[in-house]
Amino acid sequence: MPCIMKISEKNFRLLFNAFLVLIAATIIFRKPCTWILIAFVLFNMAFIKKVKLSKKAVVIGVVIALPFLLEVLFFWNNSSVSAGLKSAEKTASLLLLPIFIMGNYRWLTFNTVLLYYSRTVTIIVLIFFLRFLIFYPEYVDKYLNGIHLWEMGYVFARTLGIHAPALNMHLAFVAIVNFYFVLKHFKGSYKNYIKAVSIISLALSVFFVLLVNTRMALFNVFAGIVIVLFYQMVKSENVGKVIKTASISLILLFGVTILFVSNNPYMKEKYSSVTFAHMDKVGRLDEIKDPQIHVFNSLVTRVSIWKSAWELSKENLPLGVGGADGKDQLIQYYKDTNQHFLAKYEFPVHNQFLDSLLKFGIVGFLAVILYMLNIAYLGFTAKNGVIVAFFVLFFTSNLMDDFLVRFDGIVFSGLWISIFGAYWLQLKDKTYKDRPIV
Repeated sequence: MPCIMKISEKNFRLLFNAFLVLIAATIIFRKPCTWILIAFVLFNMAFIKKVKLSKKAVVIGVVIALPFLLEVLFFWNNSSVSAGLKSAEKTASLLLLPIFIMGNYRWLTFNTVLLYYSRTVTIIVLIFFLRFLIFYPEYVDKYLNGIHLWEMGYVFARTLGIHAPALNMHLAFVAIVNFYFVLKHFKGSYKNYIKAVSIISLALSVFFVLLVNTRMALFNVFAGIVIVLFYQMVKSENVGKVIKTASISLILLFGVTILFVSNNPYMKEKYSSVTFAHMDKVGRLDEIKDPQIHVFNSLVTRVSIWKSAWELSKENLPLGVGGADGKDQLIQYYKDTNQHFLAKYEFPVHNQFLDSLLKFGIVGFLAVILYMLNIAYLGFTAKNGVIVAFFVLFFTSNLMDDFLVRFDGIVFSGLWISIFGAYWLQLKDKTYKDRPIV
């Protein structure tokens, strides 16, 4: 498709980066994000001559597209054509995003995209939180009175139309990025109001992670902060200033966390006795009285699911059961093995590595490993703490859930890996006049 419009380089760069921010900030809202994705594709098609893919970009792009390529390669293994098409359609963005983002890598302004993304998501979630306080006061009252303290965060996530662990994965990354800009703004000669906004944004984003209250996200916030801090210290000429800024930030974060935990006694219980309860009942959850009350979110339920997924995967090696049939086959396995609690609530695999093994066999397992290692490679070779933190976040999140079967996980990873790839290409391109500072 030839270039059908003319546009200045300045305006193309502005629109290109604006699209990236809008897509990233609206991933938690599937329908608006889908329309923005379509507009982004059409925009790039209109200026297709600007897309230039190097061999390095193609290699990175192929790895990003692996989940989609698996759907195509194993399409024959699905029980129906319509189910197979629906399954493949969810991952199609992983083919298009690398092409249009890394193909236009010269136009990316990495830190600007990160900054506007983190600020925009923080503001959006703040608005929805204020809306929640006004329109859902019954859950706030229950929380303040110590009743069903786990409930408010999950209901809040549902008001945004997203599953709580998925929302908190996004919020954890926002908190990490906000911390990165606290270090950046306090290290440089920025105005006081910019520094204040950075601190407030960080505090709000950590508060939202605590509000939704999922264990993996909270772990990843603090792991990501440590990673970003390490890379900033290594690169900084003024390590003392970085440590001072980090100390103030960490005091603030621990203060917010302690204040939250002190008013949420269930959080202490959740992170200790609830998480590790009934571990002797793996695969035998129906022996527990009212398992939906006592172990619905416990580790024993996850491990029981993983045990079943592993057993079913072994029966279907080496090619798996098909991309569209994984969940249905797993639910049938629950029924066949008399695991009535798991069958009643139709639990999915809750582990991306096992999910890919179940659906696509050994090739699927290796593909998802390569997908994850691609992020690590970009982060370590670019020596960028934000990218390394994203790798840890997405890798560990997929140990406890299967985010490459969900729109918010697919686009979240595909978009950011493509952006990281474009940033990496800028660093490697010695002819690029605006090479970013590592």
